[in-house]
Formats: sequence, C-alpha cells, structure tokens
Amino acid sequence: MASTITTNSIHSPSNASRLSSLYLSRNRISPNNVLFKTPSQSLLATKAKRFAFSPFPENRKSLVAKTLSFPGWTQQIRLTSSVVVKAAADAEGHAEPAKSFGERFPALVTGFFFFTWYFLNVIFNILNKKVYNYFPYPYFVSVVHLLVGVVYCLVSWGVGLPKRAPIDKELLALLTPVAFCHALGHVMSNVSFAAVAVSFTHTIKALEPFFSAAASQFVLGHQIPLSLWLSLAPVVIGVSVASLTELSFNWTGFISAMISNIAFTYRSIYSKKAMTGMDSTNVYAYISIIALLVCIPPAVLIEGPQLMQHGFRDAIAKVGLVKFLSDLFWIGMFYHLYNQVATNTLERVAPLTHAVGNVLKRVFVIGFSIVVFGNRISTQTGIGTAIAIAGVAIYSLIKANMEEQNRKADITHAS
Repeated sequence: MASTITTNSIHSPSNASRLSSLYLSRNRISPNNVLFKTPSQSLLATKAKRFAFSPFPENRKSLVAKTLSFPGWTQQIRLTSSVVVKAAADAEGHAEPAKSFGERFPALVTGFFFFTWYFLNVIFNILNKKVYNYFPYPYFVSVVHLLVGVVYCLVSWGVGLPKRAPIDKELLALLTPVAFCHALGHVMSNVSFAAVAVSFTHTIKALEPFFSAAASQFVLGHQIPLSLWLSLAPVVIGVSVASLTELSFNWTGFISAMISNIAFTYRSIYSKKAMTGMDSTNVYAYISIIALLVCIPPAVLIEGPQLMQHGFRDAIAKVGLVKFLSDLFWIGMFYHLYNQVATNTLERVAPLTHAVGNVLKRVFVIGFSIVVFGNRISTQTGIGTAIAIAGVAIYSLIKANMEEQNRKADITHAS
C-alpha cells in the first residue's frame, strides 16, 4: 500500500478516518523522531511539520519500544523522545515551583523588615513620650501596651490570621523565662522614658550589642573575637560621654535603661532558641500573654493607689476622656506591631546582627525625638552620641565580614 507524506498531513486511502481518531495535531514531536517502515522502504520524515499524539504524555523520558499499530498498515511508528523538559514536567505535575519574591531577593525583604521596624518604633516612641508628659505612670502604661497586643493576638487567632499554634508544657517552660525578660525589659524601658529624655534613654540602650556579645560568649559559649570586642569600645565610651553631660540625666532613668539592656539581651537569645518548632508570630503572641500576667501585679502594687486617687482624674482633666483612651490604645497598638516586626526580623538574622540593627534604629529615634520634642542637648552629649554610633558602624562592618567568611567556609565544607 502506498503512503504519502506531505508537509501538512498524512494520507492513506483506507485509514484516514482512523488516524483522525487519534487526535493527530501539529507542533509537538520532531519529525526526526518519527520513522515509517514499510516492506519496501524506510523513510525518515525530515521535511514534514511537527506532530503531536495527544494520547501520549508529553515526556522527555525515552519512550523506547512504544509501538503504534494501525489496522491495514504494515508500518510501525517508533517514538524515542522529543518534548521539552519544562512542558514534560508540567504535564506530569513534577515541575519545580517558582521561587517566591522573598526567596529571590532575601536581602531586600530583610531590609524591608528593618525599615518597617524602625518606622513603627519611631511613631511609638513619640506617642509614648507625649502620654508620659501628662500621665507619668510607666508600670500601668506598660500593662496597657501588652494588653492591647494580647487582644490583637486573640482577634488574629480568632480569624485564623495566623492560625494558632498549639503549645505544650515543654514549650511553655521555654517561653516563660523569655516572657519574663520581655516584661522586665519593657517595664524598665518605660520607667526610663518617663524619667528622662527619649534621646538619652536610647543613647544608654545603644550598649545593647555589648551586653549581647557578653551573653553570647559567657552564657551561650560562642567565642567572640577580640576585634569585635575592641569595636564595642567606642560605643561604651560614647555612651559614657553622653551620660556625663546629659541635661536630663537622673539615676532612675540611667539604671532602668541599663536593666532593660540586660533583659532584652536575654530575651533575644532565648527567643531564638524558642523558634525551633513554632513561627515567630505565635511565639511573640504567647510571650505577650505571659508577659502581661507578669506585669499586672507590680503595676497594681506600685501605682494602683495613686491611679485611683488622682492619676486617672488628672489625665482626663488635661486631655479629655476620648483622647486619653485613644492615646493609650494607639501606643499599645504601635508597641505590639513594632515588636512583632522586630521578632519577625530576629527570625531572619542572628542575635548579634539583630542587636546592631536595634542600635541603628536608635539613630532614627534619637533624631526624630530631638526634632519633635525640641530636646536641648549639650555639645558633649552630641559628640558622645556620635562616637557611640560610629562604634556601632565599625562593629557592624566587622560582624558582617565575619558572617560572610563563615558562610563561604560552610559552602566550601559542604562541597
């Protein structure tokens, strides 16, 4: 039986209708891989256009010895392979998923986390200090901060954003000391904010990398190089100079800021450990709940009597009930949001890097607080603050270089 191959179709007097039932179509299989064998000839279709046999999977894997036989034909069509890898993988459902934006640009996403953290923190510090100007009760305000955050977490869990992660006794025992450090650091920070200028509190808290490095070496057993210790010397010197000449200096503000440094250092270290089996959002939610329970007793004992006698009454008389309540709500909301973002950022970086970012954040807070509140600072305080920030910059460069060398060493070791 004669058969004819053209550039557009395959013709056979007796089998045209049968071929059409196989959904023969164009633009799939290379003609170089279709071989027609007849009793008298073997013809390689090199000029024909591409065809596709839709009953077969689009698979680049060899389909060796797959034979199509048609009644009335003595030809055999032998398929060997001819479909691109991506199409084959898609057809079989084994295609590698496309990388997300965060996977393609991790540094950009981390930078966005830091920027959002800074922005929310600046707003919180400004509003918080404005409240202390007419309502100087830091223990009670600390409770309000946490209470608003806990309500926010409960509502988020209620709508499933995020889904609440279950907690067991082991994880609760791990989170409790973290929450205690969080509560202590939070209350002490607010005591300092209420006692001295915001800029001075954040200058003192610039010492956090020093405490973080000390804890990493002496508590966690991580060896901190001498060069990194030396880079922290300007930070210590700068803070000391700024403290000696600060116009708003008092010991309550200074000591409470130092205690908050220690507390937040331990919080960062143990929060990192607690993220093993739970996402950072749920971790911070549970920490907030526990911390709230820790903060309520001292607030009631220390400030409760004063608040009941004249604290609430004086604040309402100065700004009105609506503004008083709205101010408390918004500082609580911004406090929770900036800490949530800070926790998410900690999940992406090492504790020491997080501490450095925390110090750089204070540059923004100090600058904005001076502009907004018109705080007067002496020349020596300005110089001391500049020295401290310069020390942080040196520390950041050395730390970044160390992390890059460790990364390259890990890659070399893995290969």
